[in-house]
Amino acid sequence: MPLVTTTEMFKKAYEGGYAIGAFNVNNMEIVQGITRAAKKLNAPVILQCSAGARKYASHDYLVAMVKAAAEETGLPIALHLDHGPDFETCKACIDGGFTSVMIDGSHESFEDNIALTKSVADAGRAMGVPVEAELGKVGGKEDDGPAVEGESPYTDPAEAKEFVERTGCTSLAIGVGTSHGVYTSDPHIEQSVVKAIRDAVDVPLVLHGTSGVPDEQVAEAVKNGICKVNYATELRQAYTKGFMAYMAENPACFDPKKPAKEGMREITELVKIRMTNLNSVGKAE
Repeated sequence: MPLVTTTEMFKKAYEGGYAIGAFNVNNMEIVQGITRAAKKLNAPVILQCSAGARKYASHDYLVAMVKAAAEETGLPIALHLDHGPDFETCKACIDGGFTSVMIDGSHESFEDNIALTKSVADAGRAMGVPVEAELGKVGGKEDDGPAVEGESPYTDPAEAKEFVERTGCTSLAIGVGTSHGVYTSDPHIEQSVVKAIRDAVDVPLVLHGTSGVPDEQVAEAVKNGICKVNYATELRQAYTKGFMAYMAENPACFDPKKPAKEGMREITELVKIRMTNLNSVGKAE
């Protein structure tokens, strides 16, 4: 199956009362670990990469790997740019085989965020590529981007309505109390904010900073209007756990395939748990 966009995915998810898992990838092993879980569960999946991962693995390698995964599994898979830092990066991905992109102007002023997001949304629309935006401050540090500290963690519903109307973005990442990276205190999703924004806008809502958030909170957020749920940090942790455990037991090993296989296995088991919680099992069509 060729890569798909997120447009039809999100429509089906809202109608079916589930969310799509969006998992960050950096290399072949992570791609395979995620898609093996999706295949076993017959679940749709979004494979996404940050600007940092794109620099590390290279654009062409990432596109080729994800296309291969879609062809091998026969599943609906979208390739998404996560936290695109500027118009140029987003446009390169729109033109270069990605089927969805995110422009993150959340560090800009409200008006500058609108202008930047609209420029990308217009470019995406011309090519049939949906565009995710971010309004509000998801805390912590995303990949190699700046840390966000000391600001309100919540997106204002009235601003969200104006932002979506003026930019033409097709989905919106919102601040509801979550944070990128590793949590240093108990995470909490403010469900009333999710509900209020869902009532205010007519585009799919996205939850960032989900690694480490209790599954029951995520499941409730999906019921309240979240359509796409991002996972990144815990995938890296799972892969490293499997890889390092193998090396600890086999310190003389010099074949990278063996510890990598254990890293992949950890990712597959983790993704199966997350997809089950999002209620996307059996939803691949």
